[in-house]
Amino acid sequence: MEIRFDYTKAQPEAFQTLLKLEGYVRKSGIDPTLLELIKIRASQINGCAYCLDMHTKDARAMGETEQRLYMLNAWREAPFYTEEERVAIALTEAVTKISDAGVPQELYAQVRNHFDEGQFANLIMAINAINCWNRIAISTGMIPGDYQPAAHK
Repeated sequence: MEIRFDYTKAQPEAFQTLLKLEGYVRKSGIDPTLLELIKIRASQINGCAYCLDMHTKDARAMGETEQRLYMLNAWREAPFYTEEERVAIALTEAVTKISDAGVPQELYAQVRNHFDEGQFANLIMAINAINCWNRIAISTGMIPGDYQPAAHK
């Protein structure tokens, strides 16, 4: 495998713009563990090896358990996630696969039982950001394996 090109150098302004969205998402009040679960689940659906490598390492560095990471692909059958995490993961799946069925009203109502309107908007921004990163990593041929997580506070 070989990276196709360095998109950060090809279009640095676009890269900086996406970094601003990522910075917003990180400061939005979404629980950091939940944010990593969102990133991992979207990356599983999209088949982004680079992002899976990155976000599973970040989650482990934050103290996430191996069990919860391994079971995320089958979260509906696993008892290891809170109700809030479950609705956020379901929303992640719906938004990531939006052409399948959109975001059904029932799911929207479930999410709103746990998150207010502003939090819902932040979840949507987080889900869209990771989907964007996935698509960039896949289309530019980013290679997983070398990423090392920064120290988390």
